Amino acid sequence: MVQRLAEDIAIVCNEPIEEIAFIIGPLFGKDAEEMLKAVAANLGAVGTIWYQEEALGTAHAIMCAKEILNGKVVVAFADTLFKADFKMDATQEGIIWVQKIEDPRAFGVVKLDGQGIISDFIEKPAVFISDLAIIGIYYFRDGKNLREELQYLLDNNIREKGEYQLTNALENMKMKGVKFVPGTVTEWLDCGNVDATVFTNQRILEFNKNDSKLIAPSILSENSEVVMPCFIGENVILKNTKVGPHVSVGANTVIESSIISNSIIQKNSKIQNSKIQNSMIGSFVEIVGASGNFSIGDYTIINIQNEKL
Repeated sequence: MVQRLAEDIAIVCNEPIEEIAFIIGPLFGKDAEEMLKAVAANLGAVGTIWYQEEALGTAHAIMCAKEILNGKVVVAFADTLFKADFKMDATQEGIIWVQKIEDPRAFGVVKLDGQGIISDFIEKPAVFISDLAIIGIYYFRDGKNLREELQYLLDNNIREKGEYQLTNALENMKMKGVKFVPGTVTEWLDCGNVDATVFTNQRILEFNKNDSKLIAPSILSENSEVVMPCFIGENVILKNTKVGPHVSVGANTVIESSIISNSIIQKNSKIQNSKIQNSMIGSFVEIVGASGNFSIGDYTIINIQNEKL
């Protein structure tokens, strides 16, 4: 997900990226960190890792990488994907990407003035104020100015709902004359929970259904069917199995005598005699004889010997 987000932002920026700072929790592990650095390297950028030791809000998270907040900066939250058919106008002072939604109560929203400039930022409004939800991608022409405004929040312990919020810094910048314009996308794909992420996987596969790289050439398929669109990673083994549509399977996973649809399965997992749909399954998971919808983290074992498909 992070790789796709970074690649899409690079396309929209339409100019070389010098550095990508990944702000993560301290327990992600070295393997994840190396994969993130590889994402940056593939885009011709240096990848750096920064840790947020405690979840204290979006403004606090960004400031964990404050050393790189100079010049042109794009900030993106990693639980969102998007589709866009434009190039970013880097001459703008600031751009905040938004999408019109039916129920904006769970999101930060913006209001526009008569000239199409953002006039207000509101974090998770309890009553309707605007249906233009902030999707979590921002451009700042002056990263130093952003850093100073975020530092002001931290120095003065300015919190909202217990956390340091980026929207408060945006409001302060606006009051000082910085003009923010809305950026719009053709589709916003939220990845904030299981259902949203499974749906996003479905949409991404549909967008890329004609991509020949969706199925790795190294897969071993024995008496099995793949109903496209699906993503099947390297060295996946399928035996007496039906996979798809809308399934993504990570490398080195083995699926035998099972039916899988509309799900995400990570790498190095083993699934046998199971019927799984609308699910997210982590890496190094073992499932035998199970049926239903699942949200399963890494290194989980489920063994139901008498389950019948």
